[in-house]
Amino acid sequence: QVQLVQYGGGSVESGGSLTLSCQASGYSLASATSCMGWFRQTPGKEREWVGLINNDETKTYGEPVKGRFVISKNKAHRLYLQMNNLDPEDTATYYCAAESRSYCSPGSSDFTYWGQGTQVTVSS
Repeated sequence: QVQLVQYGGGSVESGGSLTLSCQASGYSLASATSCMGWFRQTPGKEREWVGLINNDETKTYGEPVKGRFVISKNKAHRLYLQMNNLDPEDTATYYCAAESRSYCSPGSSDFTYWGQGTQVTVSS
């Protein structure tokens, strides 16, 4: 059973930076193929895709965060979201997600495993 546990988040002023992380557990050593992604959601709005990293570490980002956010992961399946030059529009609950396949489609929320969510608040 795969579990995703998120860390980080909090409050920051506009223009600041925050890093979120997401630790995956439950992967067997024999089948560690995965693609992982980040999403965010604000009350009353649909969940928004932030970006993803495929098993070969190729990355794709949504337009609102391109050039400001960086996704990375380590070999222990810890996923990171480095958020720079934050704007109040980035305020949301952020979720990590994972799927046991090599590639995920940009923009798709077709992930089996999800983190618990963590709040990011950016003040002006």
